[in-house]
Amino acid sequence: QVQLVESGGGFVQAGGSLRLSCAASGRTFSTYIMGWFRQAPGKNREFVASITWHGARTVYADSVKGRFTISGDNAKNTVSLQMNSPKPEDTAVYYCAAGGGWASYDFWGQGTQVTVSS
Repeated sequence: QVQLVESGGGFVQAGGSLRLSCAASGRTFSTYIMGWFRQAPGKNREFVASITWHGARTVYADSVKGRFTISGDNAKNTVSLQMNSPKPEDTAVYYCAAGGGWASYDFWGQGTQVTVSS
């Protein structure tokens, strides 16, 4: 099992910045990819960004490309999401996820609320 704990959520004004972090523990050696997802009220959970532990290959949703940056620290088993120039439509609960294969997520955190005010 892998445990994921998110932190860093809160309120931010549009155009500001916010950094989310995810700490992984447990059988982290079994994970290949880490990702961030989000779910806004009344909407389905959607992909935001992902990064592989080895090679640090990153992928972003078009809606956040150029504004958000995902990064990972293998030594600390942490993954971060730097949110620059957030928009009100970025308001959602953000979830950290981990998986053993490409685009395959088996473990999820509890989520952290991000609210962007206009």
